[in-house]
Amino acid sequence: MNAPTTSLPGGTWTLGDATVTRFGYGAMQLAGPWVMGPPADHDGALAVLHEAVASGITHIDTSDAYGPRVTNELIREALHPYPESLFIATKVGAIRDAQGGWPTARRPQDLREQVHANLRSLGIETLDLVNMRMGDAEGPKPGSLAEAFETLADLQREGLIRHLGVSNATTEQIAEARGIAPIVCVQNMYNLAHRHDDDLIDTLAADGIAYVPFFPLGGFTPLQSDVLSKVAARLGATPMSVALAWLLRRSPNILLIPGTSSTAHLRENIAGAGLPLSDEDMADLETIGR
Repeated sequence: MNAPTTSLPGGTWTLGDATVTRFGYGAMQLAGPWVMGPPADHDGALAVLHEAVASGITHIDTSDAYGPRVTNELIREALHPYPESLFIATKVGAIRDAQGGWPTARRPQDLREQVHANLRSLGIETLDLVNMRMGDAEGPKPGSLAEAFETLADLQREGLIRHLGVSNATTEQIAEARGIAPIVCVQNMYNLAHRHDDDLIDTLAADGIAYVPFFPLGGFTPLQSDVLSKVAARLGATPMSVALAWLLRRSPNILLIPGTSSTAHLRENIAGAGLPLSDEDMADLETIGR
């Protein structure tokens, strides 16, 4: 895989054997409401994916559970055959039910089926990265991931997966996974208001492992939102722009995957993530999660 040069905010990070842009794209919002069914604007969804690649983004996050199959099939329709520089991350460990729920599915046979489903819907023979999704919709939950992660390690040895990661995981589960097979990333909820993974991020950075936060504006209290909005107003920017720019400043191993179903919003996110933050801005923002 060729190492990209980029003008995107944050530069690049080495993810396993690939160099990817730290500003990536999360495809979840391309599916229909509640991440079920097709998008209302099929051509618009394809346009977002074309715009992402044209902008220089080389890291796309997806899952066969989105839709289900919808986002993977959109990615395949828009971008296959894939550029050599494109790195597609997916995840397993949950499926969808008829009510739109996310029941866990982590038995060895479940995981094998999910890996093969991702391969089919993306139209490839090897997945760049598979994240083992733990916990549930409410967040990480304690418990061993050994059997599940050993299954993914087996699939990696079979040549179906290049790299492994974990998502929605506790610190203990991350350590357990690392004892089974090397990981290249951790994907957890983290933002200005939710700093529980601060120490973990620093540890992973020292070990050359990426941290991929989701929900950059999730779970803010009104007071926290007010602080963020005041900094954004001072900069003439949106709160999302400030939140993304802060994440890139927080640590060099943080990779962003903000999602959108709009090309205009994608461009806005890219511009926003490059927002320069002064020491005063950073000091004010530090008060949010402390």
